[in-house]
This record gives sequence, structure tokens and C-alpha cells, in this order.
Amino acid sequence: MRAVAQRVSRARVRVAGAVVAEMQAGLLALVGVGHDDDANAARALAEKLVHLRVLADERGAMNRSLLDAGGTLGVVSQFTLMADTRKGRRPSFDAAARPEHAEPLVAELVAHARSLGVTVVTGIFRADMEVELVNEGPVTLILDTARVF
Repeated sequence: MRAVAQRVSRARVRVAGAVVAEMQAGLLALVGVGHDDDANAARALAEKLVHLRVLADERGAMNRSLLDAGGTLGVVSQFTLMADTRKGRRPSFDAAARPEHAEPLVAELVAHARSLGVTVVTGIFRADMEVELVNEGPVTLILDTARVF
């Protein structure tokens, strides 16, 4: 699984003009699922997101996790993160898992993060979403459970 995680001061997700998720300080993770991903990858990504020490402490240093700071995790499924752009001008999405494989894994990530004690808000799987956020820092990280990078 792959994620782009951004430290945010606030974020909001809309579907058809209606707000479906809203959060204050924390991490917003755009999440892509590949063919070979499984429940272990989903739980590993949840663990990484919950425990990343990228939130500011009292001195302003990136030293606190979502658990330490009481921050929220936002999860938005985004199959385009699995795009291969190495050849030509049109991205290939062949590496992205089919929705019937990806949706349960995104749900597993969310469930595991919640079981660790973090408040989680989500977009709606397969919906055309508008994601609005204020990136704080800016802090943006790319995570990959296959450790491709």
C-alpha cells in the first residue's frame, strides 16, 4: 500500500457538495492499494501513520505522533497513487488493485488505526471527492509498505 500523508491544521472532504468528513489537526492520508497488498500491509500502514512523529511538540519540533498529540487521521482512498508515469504521457493504472480488493483493505487500515486509539475520518470509497486541506509546515511524506522508496 502507498500513502501520501500530509500534516494538516484542518481538512474537509465533500461528495456532491455535502461535507462527508471534517477534521482539525492531524494527518490526512491519501491511500492507494496495489494487487499484492493484503491485511498485513493495511495494518502496517495504519501503525506507521498512527505512530509517525511528525506533529509539533511544545518547542515546535516534529516529535509527536497522532497518539501523543490527540490528532485525527483522515483517510481518503486514491487509486491514482499507484500510477506508473515512467513511459509516455498517459499514466498507467495497471498496478492499482480492483475496487473489490482495495475497499476491504482501506477499511482494515481505518479499523486498525481506530483500534490503536486514534480518531479517524474518511472519504467515501469510489466517490468523486473534493479534498480541501491546509498543509501545516508544509509536511508531506510518501509511505510505501513494500518499501519501494
